[in-house]
Amino acid sequence: METNHAVDALAALAQETRLTAFRLLVEAGPEGIAAGEIARTLDVPPPNLSFHLSALVHAGLVTSRRDGRQVIYAADFDAMDTLVGFLAQNCCRGEGGCLPSLERTGCAPKARAGKA
Repeated sequence: METNHAVDALAALAQETRLTAFRLLVEAGPEGIAAGEIARTLDVPPPNLSFHLSALVHAGLVTSRRDGRQVIYAADFDAMDTLVGFLAQNCCRGEGGCLPSLERTGCAPKARAGKA
């Protein structure tokens, strides 16, 4: 990961509504959540939520897809893992092992388990 991409991702998360929405999407897993449900859960007006979700999509942390009339948002777990890896890249003087990856901790979404 390049430093400028890490800065963009961290900047997107450095806002309470976006961080809360991202954590909700992480909890939901790879299937994601419809925008309307996110708005209701977070008690955020849909236009405001759209602005925040667009920032997360632009930063590469969230994906969106259409399902009929709904827009479904999901955390991009590969991007999240890459960001965490970037932050911990030289931990323990570059010997690694200080910070477990999502896959080693069992926190990786089941849809990713089959990825090579």
